[in-house]
Amino acid sequence: MRVALVHDWLTGMRGGEWVLHEIARLFPGAPIYTLVHRPGSVSRELEEHPIRTSWLQALSFGGRRWRHLLPFMPAAIESFTFPNADLVISTSHAVAKGVIPPPGAFHLSYIHTPMRYAWDQRERYLHGFPRPLRPLIQMELAHLRQWDMVSSARVDRLMANSRLVAWRIRHYWNRPAEVVPPPVDTEFFTPGGERGDHLLTVAALVPYKRVELAMQVAHTIGRPLRIVGAGPMESRLRHMAPPDVTFLGWVTREELREAYRSAAALLVPNVEDFGMVTVEALASGTPVVGLRASGTEDIVRPGREGALAAEPTVESLSEAALQVLGRRWDPAELRDRARVFSREAFLLRFRFLLDRLGFREISG
Repeated sequence: MRVALVHDWLTGMRGGEWVLHEIARLFPGAPIYTLVHRPGSVSRELEEHPIRTSWLQALSFGGRRWRHLLPFMPAAIESFTFPNADLVISTSHAVAKGVIPPPGAFHLSYIHTPMRYAWDQRERYLHGFPRPLRPLIQMELAHLRQWDMVSSARVDRLMANSRLVAWRIRHYWNRPAEVVPPPVDTEFFTPGGERGDHLLTVAALVPYKRVELAMQVAHTIGRPLRIVGAGPMESRLRHMAPPDVTFLGWVTREELREAYRSAAALLVPNVEDFGMVTVEALASGTPVVGLRASGTEDIVRPGREGALAAEPTVESLSEAALQVLGRRWDPAELRDRARVFSREAFLLRFRFLLDRLGFREISG
């Protein structure tokens, strides 16, 4: 059985890359096709696979600048060929699912979310451009939406990382998707140490993560806030932050584990596609404050692992945070919930799906 793996880009180890990491463990030596690759930016196990990049690699400054190449990504992903592949597995939050598999090959795609720039985040994306350019960008986004919908028909079977993403897939593409939660390293993230009275937010500092809302909530209820993450909004957020907000930047995995362990609660103020940091926090014995109608709702059961606010407002999130902070939580019970989303549970679900699709020689 000849397998080809496809991923949007390999420029760092975030949630999507950890999903690819686990899938790639099932297929040692399988080539990974990706738009751009920054050597050394992903796990050693992924780097050991043959990595084949598109013609965008030459335009990406060695995989360091690629987001401005968005208009060219559909054509670049369609340029890949896999003449000998029997099974193509793509992991996609942008364009990877749009590859053109060879005749007779089965295409299985794991969707983190339909392309957010073109769909649910398009207004925010649009406002990042000067006003005179917005009509042109709107036209490009309309083209991307059309391509995104049409190219979804090339996939034989779709998987979604949460019920919310499955809803988006049906709403935008008119396709069903099976929910398979992503893998989280619950063996690494464990309880320990002393717990403080501060809140914690772990997120890239980009608009849709709503980190400014987390700062407002913490200030409203009178709790310090620590923020793990970096991104283009960092200088603006630092400028508007109250004195009791601490920016930790990107940290090592060991430092992240300690950040979870020492926090009174993790605050997730935005709508998450799934929310791997939520599972990491629970595995570390830390309760979570999040939102309903979000991927967080797949993980956190109100009153059992934390609280979910009805709306993404300071008032609603503050009320939920006070509920969490007003009681004691059993770290062992929180950790038990996290294990539902472990790496082993993901591989079991993924192998079972392959088996049902008839790929028994792989899934056994």
